[in-house]
Amino acid sequence: MADDAPAARGSGGGRAQSVVAFGGGHGLHASLTALRLLLDDLTLDELTAVVTVADDGGSSGRLRGQFDVLPPGDLRMALAALCGDDDWGETWAKVLQHRFEGDGDMRGHVVGNLLIVGLWELLGDHVDALDRVGRLLGARGRVLPMALVPMEIHAQVRGGDPLRPDDVVTVRGQVEVATTEGRIEAIQLEPPDPPVSPAALAAVAEADWVVLGPGSWFTSVLPHLMVPALREALVTTSARVVVVLNLAAQAGETGGFSAADHLAVLRQHAPDLRVHAVLADPAWVTGDEQEALRVACEQAGALLALHPVAVGDGSPRHDPRQLAAAYSALVDRG
Repeated sequence: MADDAPAARGSGGGRAQSVVAFGGGHGLHASLTALRLLLDDLTLDELTAVVTVADDGGSSGRLRGQFDVLPPGDLRMALAALCGDDDWGETWAKVLQHRFEGDGDMRGHVVGNLLIVGLWELLGDHVDALDRVGRLLGARGRVLPMALVPMEIHAQVRGGDPLRPDDVVTVRGQVEVATTEGRIEAIQLEPPDPPVSPAALAAVAEADWVVLGPGSWFTSVLPHLMVPALREALVTTSARVVVVLNLAAQAGETGGFSAADHLAVLRQHAPDLRVHAVLADPAWVTGDEQEALRVACEQAGALLALHPVAVGDGSPRHDPRQLAAAYSALVDRG
């Protein structure tokens, strides 16, 4: 770990802490799995996930288009991550993530997506339905949507056409943004000011810690900062904000980005957000890149926390237990 930082609100006396984690997809799944482990050892006493709702591909995209509902996939993955390690939790996590095969209309759909959409239709309340799924699963935490209506991501992309490398065009939709061949310069959301669950705003206001990332930077992490009500909550909360960097650049979204570039883009989209710590793996951010990240953290007034968080097979994936140890170290520092 690098330099000390001021104590978190309410962190004295060894009191367990509350955390709100933002993101989507596999990155949020890894982060929530790690944070759930801290609930088990009583480092944390409350965990909330706020999950992006802009997916328009695969099973989620099909259900979103057919039923005019929030895309359920990232919400499903977050719920699966919060399932316990006992037989009940492991079984339900597998059921929730099971994807149908075969050649019929059900091919590619995921059981958990159908369960969530079915409860939305029955109850007419996104948050109540997700809470009920969580209780069924025995989830160790709460999952809330980023907004209460489906969102569409728009990105300004430079150089998508190799014959016109300086032209900037608008790319629409999560799948298109995630696979663009140009360099993403900025994103916006449609609608620009969606309704947000009061429960999500209350969780941020009452949190001791907020975690942003890891995950697809432009389609899972930054969109939360584009929702005005959520952004205001994040800017005004007294919680400490931790940014967890990806281990490597992601083809399409962040191809060619350094670790410092990830932080710079976040600050570009939310310059008024106070970042208290940036978590990176020293085996993946080395030499000049690590020094550039250290300078960027100093300029942002943030602690650079270096901790091994990657899986051991050399792939750019976060290991939940290593990530849990890194989170625990940050909480212990206060």
